[in-house]
Amino acid sequence: MFFNPLTSVVTSSFFGTTTAVPPNPHLSVDAADIAVVVVYFIIVMVVGIWSSMRANRSTVGGYFLAGRSMTWWPVTSLMSSNVGSGLFIGLAGTGAAGGIAVGGFEWNAAWVLVGLGWIFIPVYISAGVITMPEYLAKRFGGQRIRMYMSVLSLILYIFTKISTDIFSGALFIQVALGWNLYLSTGVLLLVTAVYTVAGGLAAVIYTDALQTVIMVGGAFALMFIAFSKVGWYEGLVDRYMSSFPSVTVANTTCHIPRNDAFNMFRDPVSGDIPWPGLVFGLTILATWVWCTDQVIVQRSLSAKSLSHAKAGSVLGGYLKLLPMFFIVMPGMISRALFPDEVACVDPVVCQSVCGSSVGCSNIAYPKLVVELMPVGLRGLMLAVMLAALMSSLTSIFNSSSTLFTLDLYHKARPKASERELMIVGRVFILFLVCVSLLWIPVVQTANSGQLFDYIQSMTSFLAPPITAVFLMAILWPRANEQGAFWGLMTGLVVGLIRIVLEFSYSPPSCGQPDHRPTVLSDVHYLYFALILFALTCLIIVAVSLATAPISEEHLRRLTWWSRHCLEPRIDLTGPQVTSDLVNFHLSSDSDRLPDSKWQRAVLWLCGLTGQGSQSVHPDTENQEFASLQEKPLWRRVCNVNALLLLTVNVFLWGYFA
Repeated sequence: MFFNPLTSVVTSSFFGTTTAVPPNPHLSVDAADIAVVVVYFIIVMVVGIWSSMRANRSTVGGYFLAGRSMTWWPVTSLMSSNVGSGLFIGLAGTGAAGGIAVGGFEWNAAWVLVGLGWIFIPVYISAGVITMPEYLAKRFGGQRIRMYMSVLSLILYIFTKISTDIFSGALFIQVALGWNLYLSTGVLLLVTAVYTVAGGLAAVIYTDALQTVIMVGGAFALMFIAFSKVGWYEGLVDRYMSSFPSVTVANTTCHIPRNDAFNMFRDPVSGDIPWPGLVFGLTILATWVWCTDQVIVQRSLSAKSLSHAKAGSVLGGYLKLLPMFFIVMPGMISRALFPDEVACVDPVVCQSVCGSSVGCSNIAYPKLVVELMPVGLRGLMLAVMLAALMSSLTSIFNSSSTLFTLDLYHKARPKASERELMIVGRVFILFLVCVSLLWIPVVQTANSGQLFDYIQSMTSFLAPPITAVFLMAILWPRANEQGAFWGLMTGLVVGLIRIVLEFSYSPPSCGQPDHRPTVLSDVHYLYFALILFALTCLIIVAVSLATAPISEEHLRRLTWWSRHCLEPRIDLTGPQVTSDLVNFHLSSDSDRLPDSKWQRAVLWLCGLTGQGSQSVHPDTENQEFASLQEKPLWRRVCNVNALLLLTVNVFLWGYFA
């Protein structure tokens, strides 16, 4: 899962003071459901192996960017890379607790995805980069920004994205199947790591495309069943607004649904998701996720041409319109159908329902699945959760491996052979698996949803400076390394101060007064994102103007305004390092003595076979992607579809405003 800002507004959490879900005999599944899950695993493994065999895995470009040969429809897997199992549980739970406004987090993505395809990707293409820190190194020179970005990204991946997706997915499996949490998690991680290690980005993208179909199809099936139970949308409005638990807390209104539950735009001061923050603050966070995050951008960089990258972004934008209807509203339906469980407010009742004394809204989606889905389809929905989990994990595993291998390891060992780099990339994935397993106890013992609070705090308070630096780098040629670095450092310090305050003062429970400092109680995190973004931009501008500019010959094809420049660029970083890894010949392993049988088996798994471990010559590395040229017909098709997407998006915002 990418950072999910929706989790910050969850008023109750499934992660309570106990570490296990109480056994419930009504949540068991039949043999037919298990069969569906097994078939799903087989299909995913077959697709992963097939894509591994047909992909060029013996070069860095082939493994990390799928040979830059992906067409538009697999590139759409960036949607499934973002929709993890934590999003299903968190988005539905937030909808159950607060209404439809949280769906705006999904709809906002359509605008930013268009920005990805039309503004960011053309610059990344013309710059010839693989990783986002690499782009900053080319744009500004030096290594300190690149190293900062690589390390920060890896930390965010390991301790936020991986941990929440693993626990959310395993939690769903534990509730539905009754498996031991560690057993279910271990099996999922093993299968996920095997086809990620074996196949590289090609396997990740093809399996993600398959899992996107599974997720959307299964979620839509549940959506229609759930809506039919409450009398469709009109019935949902009536039943949700009257969904009170039978046991309440005296002298509080915690059990009453919000009056603005069916409004997207809420009061800018008292709203749980203020509309200025939703429109402007969220866009800053979404730009970081969709336009600068390695997990997402790597999908578009694997496209065979700019038109395919644009088309993938547009289709991904259409798909992001759907979670409101097949995740958020089903979560609200779950509260309407099961108010005593999903909307519980009494600590004793909640403890008995889900093992958490502060609330059980996060069981909304699993509860709906096990109560409403018929035999077989229930297994399909379990497969959907597995698909969401594995899709997100494979994306993070591959992208983290790319960052570590090309931005950190190769920096430490610049003379490393192609074979060494490829093996290190696979080994690092196994390291991520081990760290993930060790992190599970931390996730289990997170009280009162503090892990979700931690995720949104880390991302909301660390992402705006990164967004500011990328936007300045692409749109303002005057920005230089000193300005970017000190902008990042200032933003980091301010963000860390807010994080320390967040964890020093716990938010009050329902009905209790808020004694936290004003910066916490009155400044919504989306507003803080706006403030932090503006502050970072001011620092970048001030320091850049006070120091020497970067010469024009160093900026060719590195900004929006120079993306079509044909003159040679003089890199600030000296001889090219990472991007040339895709093309030039590294030390050949063909003169080595024959490998032993076990060595040959390991090399085959890694896609390396002696002489095949050499890089492909640049003339054969799919030069089409290196060009920003588009066929006029497909350029117009992409432009028209982008405008249509934004029109539909504006209509939905207005209809549910």
